[in-house]
Amino acid sequence: MELTFAAATDVGRQRTHNEDNFLIDKKLRLFLVADGMGGHAAGEVASSIAVHEIRDAVYGNRDLIDRYRADAAGVQALEILQMLEHAVQSACSTVFNRAQAEPEKRGMGTTASVLLIAGAPDHLRGFIAHVGDSRIYLARQNQCHQLTEDHSLMNELVRRGKLKRDQVESSPYKQFKNAVTRAVGVYASVEVDTFDFDILPGDRFLLASDGLYAYVTDDTLPELLGGGEVKDVPKNLIDVANEGGGHDNITGVVIRVGDGATTTTQPKVGEASLKLDALKAMQMFRYLSYRELVRVANSTTVIEYDGDAPVFAEGEPGESMYVVMSGTIKLSKAGVGVASLGKGQHFGEMSLIDRSMRSLTATATEPTMLVVVKRKDFYEIIKKEPELATKLLWSFVQVLGARLRKTTSDLSDALHGDKHGIDTTAENLFQD
Repeated sequence: MELTFAAATDVGRQRTHNEDNFLIDKKLRLFLVADGMGGHAAGEVASSIAVHEIRDAVYGNRDLIDRYRADAAGVQALEILQMLEHAVQSACSTVFNRAQAEPEKRGMGTTASVLLIAGAPDHLRGFIAHVGDSRIYLARQNQCHQLTEDHSLMNELVRRGKLKRDQVESSPYKQFKNAVTRAVGVYASVEVDTFDFDILPGDRFLLASDGLYAYVTDDTLPELLGGGEVKDVPKNLIDVANEGGGHDNITGVVIRVGDGATTTTQPKVGEASLKLDALKAMQMFRYLSYRELVRVANSTTVIEYDGDAPVFAEGEPGESMYVVMSGTIKLSKAGVGVASLGKGQHFGEMSLIDRSMRSLTATATEPTMLVVVKRKDFYEIIKKEPELATKLLWSFVQVLGARLRKTTSDLSDALHGDKHGIDTTAENLFQD
């Protein structure tokens, strides 16, 4: 999975100097965009300090990246994320201290969007550290996904339901649309968002300041990132932004992951893609953004079963929910088959809520791959991601409510002597 990349920056059409900065370190496979803020050219100083401090901090931990690539010492993804977070914190401290030492630069700060690509050649992984309202986009399979959350006043109003995204330009808050709620260097420390995910052949990435992404859409970005030579793409994006008005400095870093997947990459690539597809198809996860869906996927494992292999037996304690990635699962009660589940269907979800015993037996009837969501990992997500947890629990209540209504309807039919209703009711009850 060869990487190709290019970057460009431009002052835009309405500014007199450029406070954006970017950095690419080919050997580290590290990519950064920073959009500075502050008077007397202090924004340019802040963004320059930030990209170089982050790069130096990552370089100082290159042995950790090398060990993660070799997996010789069992380095975990969390350690890489913690290293990136510390790098951003180091930059924050340096920018803040510089501002304290030079009164004319007091209050200067910068956004920082960082993408590190690490891992073995056949299993690359992306690691993101992010502060502010610059963005990192992923274009995959002709769809565009924003992998970072804007730390801005406008986005906070949208998240809280005070404003709709299409109302920003007409709202009384328009004058504050460039106000950020987090920045590197304004204070001595800052809260950093971190995130990791599998990288697949054909992926396209864009790191962009707001002066660029304001002029592109999710519909047009996949084509813009995939067309022509990679070296020409950032310049083309800058042209689009300037033609649209160029209201701010414009910066873009573009990365392409080669399409030529070897046979050794296919199993892992296929597994990562199938896992996301299986979770995305579930009603329980339908409200999650792509970024949130990946967070859930990161907390799951995949288990393969041969034909006629037991998954769990009636009467065993339940610890996990299962989603069928491929193959078929037979559910039975006292040796009597009650349901057959295929790709995208799930079972055992009540074990996420309590420690009750399994009411049925689950068996793979052919070679089958299951996504496993363990209760303890589910609780970790709920504790660490309040917004994601709210979506999950709301969907969970809806799923159970729909099943309860269906079961009630089937019981009503059963009471009137409808044998089909009796069979259906049993199947619903056993699946719960």
